[in-house]
Amino acid sequence: MQLSINGVLCTLTVLLLWQAEELVEGCSCAPVHPQQAFCNADVVIRAKVVGEKEVDAGNDIYGNPITRIQYDVKQLKMYKGPDQDIEEIFTAPVSAVCGVTFDTSGKKEYLISGKVEAGGKMHVTLCDYITPWESMSPTQKTSLTQRYQMGCDCKIVRCPSLPCAISAPEECLWTDLMMEKQVHGRQANHYACVKRADGSCSWYRGNAPPKKEFMDIEDP
Repeated sequence: MQLSINGVLCTLTVLLLWQAEELVEGCSCAPVHPQQAFCNADVVIRAKVVGEKEVDAGNDIYGNPITRIQYDVKQLKMYKGPDQDIEEIFTAPVSAVCGVTFDTSGKKEYLISGKVEAGGKMHVTLCDYITPWESMSPTQKTSLTQRYQMGCDCKIVRCPSLPCAISAPEECLWTDLMMEKQVHGRQANHYACVKRADGSCSWYRGNAPPKKEFMDIEDP
């Protein structure tokens, strides 16, 4: 009987370790405000994805071949990035390692942010801000042209639990996850964190250039 119990415990241990290994190998991304994602990105474009193919990306340290997905894109507008148009973007082959999947019919428009690799190639992951253009709010679309860039010297701080507060004047407190239990809440959809003349930062909403229309941090 003792041997049987030990066998069960051993099996459970192996299963738990196997599940833990799978979790470690999965893609995990911390939630970020769209402005923060914009500021962290090397490239931000509006584009349609028109093609897809698997390409060779060299070998790993053991000599095994590495592949990734190349998406052909038709750039509609660049909000941040190099002088030339982006024609291809690259990503990992599966979502478990943060690979992104796009609709390649050319009918859907995306906002795509990502990093520039050596050689000028654009690489994207599930942790980058990538979303269908039609799902973005009017404020988010407007903010891409100027307001987000104006706030890149500010720091958006996520509220992990209540009570929470900023620790420096250049911070804006992001409370969507705590107050609305979602990443794409009111502040993410309708506000930008913009620097004031005195160097402090505060949430701002509106289509006009920021003047005095700042919201109080206590009233998100």
